[in-house]
Amino acid sequence: MHIFSKTPSKWLVFVLVAIAQFMVVLDNAITNVALPTIKNQLHFTTSALQWVVTAYALTFGGFLLLGGRAADLFGRKRTLLAGMIAFTTFSFLIGISHSSTQLIILRALQGMSGAFMSPAALSIVLVTFRDGPARNKALSFWTLVATGGAAIGLLLGGALTQLFGWRWNFFINVPIGIIMTLLIGRIVPEHEKEADKKGLDLPGAALATSSLMLLVLGFSQAPLWGWLSGKTLLSIGVALALLAGFVINESRVKRPLMPLSIFKVRNVRGANLIMAPLYASMLGAFFLLTLYLQGVLHLSPIMTGLAFLPFPITIAIISTRMPKLVARYGFKRFLIVGPLVVVAGMVWLSLLHAGSSYWLGILPAAILMPLGIGMTMMPTIAAATSGVPAQEAGIASGLISTSQQMGGALGLSILSGIAASVTTSSLHLGSTEAALHGYHAAFLAAAGFMALASLAAMLVIKTPQRKGDSAEEMRRLRLQSSMNH
Repeated sequence: MHIFSKTPSKWLVFVLVAIAQFMVVLDNAITNVALPTIKNQLHFTTSALQWVVTAYALTFGGFLLLGGRAADLFGRKRTLLAGMIAFTTFSFLIGISHSSTQLIILRALQGMSGAFMSPAALSIVLVTFRDGPARNKALSFWTLVATGGAAIGLLLGGALTQLFGWRWNFFINVPIGIIMTLLIGRIVPEHEKEADKKGLDLPGAALATSSLMLLVLGFSQAPLWGWLSGKTLLSIGVALALLAGFVINESRVKRPLMPLSIFKVRNVRGANLIMAPLYASMLGAFFLLTLYLQGVLHLSPIMTGLAFLPFPITIAIISTRMPKLVARYGFKRFLIVGPLVVVAGMVWLSLLHAGSSYWLGILPAAILMPLGIGMTMMPTIAAATSGVPAQEAGIASGLISTSQQMGGALGLSILSGIAASVTTSSLHLGSTEAALHGYHAAFLAAAGFMALASLAAMLVIKTPQRKGDSAEEMRRLRLQSSMNH
């Protein structure tokens, strides 16, 4: 058969690894709509409920650098397959879990499995499509998978939860995981190990992971402990100290987990500064909007999922048009304007009240937000990965994915913490009104995140203008020139 030929089509390879990435993204969002049902059936407390989402995002983000480096050292295909087998196994175990503690632990293990899948999948795309129009096109579709998958997860999660029960949000991964493991193992070509010497810099991995986890723990527990309590300040302080230790370690070891030289590329720095607040805003907003739709407007899981339908539709439309727009106008203006469009959507959501209609209260934001996200994601991924040496392709993709996932985990922790704190202080107004006050504050904070992303694009991202710029700038200039023709 043609699909099993020794030289499969590049786009067939792309489709297979994109489906693997879709599974990871889907499970980062699919549980949102099911949260009220999971809370009731497994007897979660309100404060513990966010950990169904946070545990996954936390270990996913915490282990992404390790996963990216493993892909470079031990082979991208091998790392992807190992991660997928583990991901499928833990999905099944989550589906049969019967306690809140068990579910949270398994979600953390599932997220860790995804951390080995995601950078391996993206780095396969990067080495399959070298710099040029084809890579830009591939990255636009990758953007669609990364952002549209989250929105489709909300829609699919609502349908599965209402029709078959929340456990099918995880059982659905099992047949897909088995089929994709077989197809990827058979069709995707072996990729050579790009790093000459094996060594995973385990001290660096331990420092990075523990730092990021403690940081999320501090922010997520701050409403319970108190924002200025000793526990909160200690968690955040130790996290920052471990992060400093990680930077020192990376500057001294021979084979670092994250070579600091990668930050010499200005647009790599800028892209990661944009991606973190982008996902902080998006993941937190999805979580809070889901609670509003089911808790305040009392929508069913299916209707909640349908309420998010404009997200994948809008993202699909804008993402597939971004390569030509970037080729014509350059990427910097989209990285400045895109986040500001999301800001407008977040501000609109901050005006929601108990009697808001979907058409006037939510739909405008449900169009503005994915419009801005679609404008921002593809140029951000392109800036974060273009011109990176082949031996660092895995770590570059792991780095941007880390910024994405840890931004999401921190954002969810911070925004849910703000919502909880404001709600608690407003209980004298009644439970519904207090919850609304909490949502309003959190949506405005999310708008602030996106304003920071726009500022980072304005100050850090650089569009090549002169022939005397660096070799990296020249590669980008030739890329834009070839696309224009």
